[in-house]
Amino acid sequence: MKKIMTLTAFSLLIAAGVSAQTVYDAANITSKDLNGTARFVGMGGAMGALGGDISTIGSNPAGIGIYRSNDIMTTFGLSAYGTESVFSGNKFNSDKMRGSFDNIGVVFSSKIGNQTSLRYVNFGFNYKRAKSFNRNMEMGGNIGAYSQSFQMAAQADGIDKPMWDNGNRYTNRDIGWLSALGYDGYLINPQITTDKTDFPYLDKDGKPILDKDGNPQYVNYKFYQSIAGNNTDLNYRSEERGGIDQYDFNISFNLNDRVYLGATVGAYSVNYNKYTYHKEMFGDDQGYNLQSWNKINGSGFDIKLGMIIRPFEFSPLRIGLAVHTPTFYSLELATNARIETDVWDQEAGKILPHDIDTYKELNNKDMIREFNLRTPWTYNVSLGYTVGKSLALGAEYEYQNYSKSKFLDPQGYAGAFEYENSTMPMLKGVNTFRIGAEYKVIPQFALRAGYNHSSAAFHSNAFKDLPINSIQTDTDFANSQSKNNYTLGVGYRGSLFYADLAYKYATYKEEFFPFVNTYADNNQTVVETPNATIVTNTRSQVLLTLGIRF
Repeated sequence: MKKIMTLTAFSLLIAAGVSAQTVYDAANITSKDLNGTARFVGMGGAMGALGGDISTIGSNPAGIGIYRSNDIMTTFGLSAYGTESVFSGNKFNSDKMRGSFDNIGVVFSSKIGNQTSLRYVNFGFNYKRAKSFNRNMEMGGNIGAYSQSFQMAAQADGIDKPMWDNGNRYTNRDIGWLSALGYDGYLINPQITTDKTDFPYLDKDGKPILDKDGNPQYVNYKFYQSIAGNNTDLNYRSEERGGIDQYDFNISFNLNDRVYLGATVGAYSVNYNKYTYHKEMFGDDQGYNLQSWNKINGSGFDIKLGMIIRPFEFSPLRIGLAVHTPTFYSLELATNARIETDVWDQEAGKILPHDIDTYKELNNKDMIREFNLRTPWTYNVSLGYTVGKSLALGAEYEYQNYSKSKFLDPQGYAGAFEYENSTMPMLKGVNTFRIGAEYKVIPQFALRAGYNHSSAAFHSNAFKDLPINSIQTDTDFANSQSKNNYTLGVGYRGSLFYADLAYKYATYKEEFFPFVNTYADNNQTVVETPNATIVTNTRSQVLLTLGIRF
């Protein structure tokens, strides 16, 4: 069990205007994979100061200034994704293999001359698969006295009967979907009292419901209770698909073969799909399953500026500096959910099923929410060194402060997302280190190796803090730890044609939680979760780049 105390009970009191996104959406879209040409990946991406590869267009744009000839290349990949989850001794494995088109690019190199400081002006374009969302995950077991339905009840607190009955509750911006599904599925009920100042407790026909002594009962809509008990069995699975495509347009300059400057305008296309299945059984043949479908689509852009300098004229040392503006995304969320419950019906004296589908409730439509996301600035510094014509060494450091991400409405204002943005401090600065080496056994044949490490984006006490009017029903979240990429590569260079092959093994662990249960205690929000599911994610990727330099 995980228990967190936050400073105030803010999350129980404040509702946001749009309420469709969380810090986990921001981090998911902000982070990128190590991907690109096989040479770039084979060296762990540590080529910001070395340059001379199309993939540096997205890390240090000045790297394109190293080119002295034209270049056309493309890259294909094959990936094996693996997910292992362990909860209370139960182990689940999900594996998937998928092919990919990872890169295509072109560089046009224009020699200006040797008599002026400006030696070359180069232009480049590159497409690459910046992020893959492909993943399956499953877990399950007994979670004891915890239930997602407690989160439904907490979200419903304060919603009275007139509010429930005021039109379609799934289009009411003051009512969260979790609470509505729990209420319609009879998983949660307002607190029963004997206080005559509360609302009368009526059946579906409007008749008073009496207690065992024949006295009328009343309900307090300030507090809701779940039908779950102390023995809950959970089965959960999810499927994620899609990716982020990156299109970079570059111009770069070579000054005296010692200073290289570059600028890149990047365009991004986001396509993310997530399906979750969450089933709970309460040990008395009562239970439910909740299915959620979420799609995020949209586009974004950024600007990257870079410089490479050779500080000593007769030294092969290169120093690279780059800065990336935030990526400005314009996105759209489409979501729907369905809950199927089996609960005790007091009047019928038996368990009856209930089925609520938001897609049908909205006249066979998804709920659509538009929003903007601004990612943090990126700062990059790199070193490159060559030993003769046989050995090239690269090292790189990059920093992004994820807590500076921000949600905005389509008009560019953050006011509607005041609550969501107030939770951004659950994210932190991410440090990325890259090292790589290339050794030419002979001028035409090279061996490569690299390592890439990124620190965790989440604080250990981060959780998915849904506002009370959120339309999100996938309550699960995972706090990922540091990510590591290990790479190897080989390459062939002919007079015109070249080919590179790389292998990447990426791995990271995370603590997964299917939901949180929150309650207020002395003006503090207490956050409790079941024991963490330890998830190990791996990806083995083979990349093949084919190109022509002329």
